[in-house]
Amino acid sequence: MTVPARGDDPPIPPGGAEQAPEVSVGTDAAYAPAQVRSIGRRPLRNVSEVRHFFRTNDVPIYFVGATPFNLLGLDRWIRNFSYVCYYDAWDGAHPRVFTPRHKPYTEFASGEEINNWLLENAEVRAFIDRRRTGLARPKIAMVFFDEETERICEELGYDLILPSAQLRHHLDSKLVTTRLGNEVGVASVPNVLTRVSDYEALTEAAEGAGLGTDLVIQTPYGDSGKTTFFISAEADWRRHARDILSTGAEVKVMKRINHRPVAVEAVLTRHGTIVGPFMSELTGHPQLTPYRGGWCGNEMFPEVITGPLRARAAGLIRRLGDRLGEAGYRGFFEVDVLVDTDSGEVYLGELNPRISGASAITNVTAGAYADVPLFAFHLLEFMDIDFEFDVDEINERWEELAAEDLWSQMILKETSPVVERIDAAAPTGQYYLDGDGALVFRRAALDWHQLQNESEAFFLRIYGPGDYRWKGADLGVLVTKGRLQTGSSRPDRALTIRARHLIDAIRGQYAGTPLVPPAAPAPRPPRPGPASKSL
Repeated sequence: MTVPARGDDPPIPPGGAEQAPEVSVGTDAAYAPAQVRSIGRRPLRNVSEVRHFFRTNDVPIYFVGATPFNLLGLDRWIRNFSYVCYYDAWDGAHPRVFTPRHKPYTEFASGEEINNWLLENAEVRAFIDRRRTGLARPKIAMVFFDEETERICEELGYDLILPSAQLRHHLDSKLVTTRLGNEVGVASVPNVLTRVSDYEALTEAAEGAGLGTDLVIQTPYGDSGKTTFFISAEADWRRHARDILSTGAEVKVMKRINHRPVAVEAVLTRHGTIVGPFMSELTGHPQLTPYRGGWCGNEMFPEVITGPLRARAAGLIRRLGDRLGEAGYRGFFEVDVLVDTDSGEVYLGELNPRISGASAITNVTAGAYADVPLFAFHLLEFMDIDFEFDVDEINERWEELAAEDLWSQMILKETSPVVERIDAAAPTGQYYLDGDGALVFRRAALDWHQLQNESEAFFLRIYGPGDYRWKGADLGVLVTKGRLQTGSSRPDRALTIRARHLIDAIRGQYAGTPLVPPAAPAPRPPRPGPASKSL
């Protein structure tokens, strides 16, 4: 099937039509006619009207980022939703992804720098300007942004549909999150917030708080396990002291517990907090990440958290959402919940005041297909439209529908200490396990929404031929139906045989040329932001 060009959408490269992806599913909104909004229209009263509003949306909305991973597939529900990205995993064949053709080498230090470069890029500005409709200002969403992003959007006449960078940075601190949670009865793992100068001061503070000697230390800001340190002896302290002390700030010293990490996304609306599906986290698997405790994926299955524990966790999220609202926050956020497997207690882990990496499978849940994706409620908060509906009713329905879902995703990072130029990489698209058990590329595909069973998988390539890989670099994301970890309650769950097979099969398609001479500093290619839970 040939993917038709859509006005200003990027053309399909020569020879690409044979591998062009199938694009039509029941939720596709790309071809729905626009509806001119009337001034003073009545509020949207139910989810059905919300679906119609977005299916006929006439305001251009863009997700800007290194990759479209976080909100990939949202264009199936929302008309005029496009992606502006640095990396094009489809090499021009995705009709809703725009990537500048001219990208001179730039060494980016963060996801914020990539997004700001994209917004200022002449090709991107021309692309957005061609798609303006009437007086409506283009809406811009992204994961990583800062005050410079806000300045750029203001100058260009774009609406950055996110809470302020200043507020987000404030709430991003693990110490601030802990204190806000304490204010509303949302407890963290037993801890003390303090400054430590040496191992003796650490043990003294821990003893005073009754935390014992097996400890976890977190610095205020950090991601993917790189700023979480496990200290049970002075030798551990000596190994990590430099990183712990480098911030000069307070740290969070916690009692180490046996726990299951559970992730949940939510949206704070003017009518209350809508809680998304609960997901188990993949953390620290050496086949996926070189970082101990580092996030490397999610699973969504009925037994993630059930019964009274689920009700308590949902209540925790909603109380925290209410407190964030008092601080001026609104819109999308993600929370890590820690379930103590020994005591059964539910604790607040950390807050990510942003779109997160878990969004990828949040948007294919039964709740999303029955109503709208969770991120649609975020858009309502930032668009010029009023709405009135029962948040409690939505939360109750989504809790019932959660028992029907079974999805997983793995983030594949480079785990070996190599620095090399990539010569061959696994292509983006849909794969399947053939009769001999081999993972075979089936066809190009826009996203993972059409996966049907555990024999299928979707791989989103991040780095491709011509890019570089090094230890910790994000190679891509693999999404599939079914479980990828063993068990449902053990804190030390292992990857399943199928998961390890999928990892090996994808990695086996990568080949590269080491940089020479080995002692020379490696050129650092642009990264999709810090290798973090938000990707």
